[in-house]
Formats: sequence, C-alpha cells, structure tokens
Amino acid sequence: MKIGIGADHRGFKTKSRIASHLRKQGHKVIDYGTDSEESVDYPDIAVRVARDVAKRKTDFGILLCFSGQGMVMAANKVQGVRAAFGIDKDYARFARAHNNANVLVMPAGFIRFGKKMQEIIATFMDTKFEGGRHRRRINKMKRYENPSHSV
Repeated sequence: MKIGIGADHRGFKTKSRIASHLRKQGHKVIDYGTDSEESVDYPDIAVRVARDVAKRKTDFGILLCFSGQGMVMAANKVQGVRAAFGIDKDYARFARAHNNANVLVMPAGFIRFGKKMQEIIATFMDTKFEGGRHRRRINKMKRYENPSHSV
C-alpha cells in the first residue's frame, strides 16, 4: 500500500517511528513532514496529506499532532476526505467499516508508538468498508461537500 504520513512538531518523533514501521512491512510511505520538532502549523501538513488522498495518489493518510483534534479538523476540510480520530482499534475498525475513512488521525501526546498504535494502524488499513446502509450515509456526506447543496 501507498501511505501518506504527516505530523506537526508534537507528532514528529512518532511519525518517524510509524513511517519506519510501515516501510519494514513493505508499504511505500510518502512523508509530508514536518522534519523536526521546530514549531509548524498543522493545517498545512494536514491539507497536503488530505489532498493527495483525495486525488488517490496515496491509498490512505496518517496524521499526528499532540491531541489529534486540529489535524482531523483540517484534513476534513478537503473534499473527498473522511478523516477519523483513532484512539483504539475499535475506533479504527468502525471508521473504516462504517464511514469508509481514508485518513487516520492519532493523538501523539496521548498514545505512544508501540503495540497499541501498531494495532490501530493495522486495523485501519485492513478493515474493509461494509457498504450497504453505510454507503447511503457516505453519499449524503459527499452531497454536503457541494457548496450548492443546502443542509
């Protein structure tokens, strides 16, 4: 799989460990930065990852910041992206199975890289979208992305 990964300064170390882990598993990883612990603005990174996911240049995106909240909000501004907050493997499974999420966002300040984080990532990447009634709901979200659609 081709995975786009990005983090702000608070997620930099964790991002680097995830990228290395995914490469060892045989995945192609595109690193969108940041490249240090020097302060950066997370929306810039989130949007770069999200745009390439939306354009299907990558299969999935993974984003990290201290709380995860800013990254998930910024990524979801990109049309075609369904970024989901992942704090355990159940969140990851439902995000994919029910919401067809294509970007996983994790809080680097609350989850350390290790077995739990690896399970969250693996579950997200391995879970298939169930379709069915969930497809109808995804299609509604797609319609709401159109500025001419009234709520």
